Amino acid sequence: MKNTPNIRFRGFDDDWEQRKFGDLADYKKGPFGSAITKNMFVPKSDDSVKVYEQQNAINKDWSLERYFLPKDYVLNKLKSFEVHGGDIIVSCAGTIGEIYEIPENAEDGVINQALMRVRVNKDIVDKKMFIISFINMIDDFTRAHSNGSAIKNIPPFADLKPMNVLIPSIEEQKRISGFFDNLDNLITLHQRKLNLICYIFKTWEQRKLGDVFKEYSEKKHEELPPLTIIQGGGTILREESDRALQYDKNSLSGYKMVKKNDFIVHLRSFEGGLEKANSDGIISPAYHTFHGDNTDSRFYYPFFRSRRFIDVLLKPHVYGIRDGKSIDIEGMKTIMIPVPSYEEQKKIGEYIETLDNLITLHQRKCDELKEVKK
Repeated sequence: MKNTPNIRFRGFDDDWEQRKFGDLADYKKGPFGSAITKNMFVPKSDDSVKVYEQQNAINKDWSLERYFLPKDYVLNKLKSFEVHGGDIIVSCAGTIGEIYEIPENAEDGVINQALMRVRVNKDIVDKKMFIISFINMIDDFTRAHSNGSAIKNIPPFADLKPMNVLIPSIEEQKRISGFFDNLDNLITLHQRKLNLICYIFKTWEQRKLGDVFKEYSEKKHEELPPLTIIQGGGTILREESDRALQYDKNSLSGYKMVKKNDFIVHLRSFEGGLEKANSDGIISPAYHTFHGDNTDSRFYYPFFRSRRFIDVLLKPHVYGIRDGKSIDIEGMKTIMIPVPSYEEQKKIGEYIETLDNLITLHQRKCDELKEVKK
């Protein structure tokens, strides 16, 4: 059986070579214990050396440049823990497996005890291919070899070096690396589009839902027609519903009145989004009704039905499992929602659904591309 994957680029049919992971790179764990402590740090100067901190690895921001050691201390004590431009840094404690590639033109520095420096053997493996291979194995490796309880730690990487990995030729590695570079660019592109669209919502004033829409409960309106709520479709007259709903007409005095364009929510939520009344009527007392002064339902209905509202904003206020899920109505009232002027609501309300579709589209593309990358 060939040591090759099921999917290959055209023009490559040689077996992949089995190598030891230790052959692919030189690994150097940071100084053990508390060799580097905060009281050793000095301000940045011509006579100081940058310390690469694990927190920067987690935040993916190495430009913070807050930590420096005296150069003579580094030369005498930490020379073997130096890192250079082009090296790879991996976090080994707390948040395990965060990877960062130091830019080729970055200044030299040293790593602290929570990091590991990896220097790839370029004669055997393309750097991008190595990172891909490392990411693919890091979860299994840390599950098998991490120790500690609240804070996990990777032990010395001697256990990693004997592990086998299949490696194609350098030429094929570069083709694979190029493919993942393109995926990264696509993910970045769609993430930027997603961020730009989401930014529109953030430019408006944000207020609590319960301050914009007031809950009301008016009963004894038997003169109004009973309504049936349709998920994603608002309301229809109950007599026009194709559902075989039986109810005691003598109980209609206990039903709640709802005005056209006001919003309705049921504590036992199936999809989570709010519904809009398409006409005046009465609804089951199990529902909650909300009215907003100087609000345009054409603006808010797509927002309340959006994936962003249901899956992100409302989600922390939904409890229970499966069909038993319920909404914490008081928690829902604390959700911050966009509040443009009434005139702006009327002008752009019809376009909000299109914007929400764009958000969903780009989020789905981001998620799909990330799955492909895995």
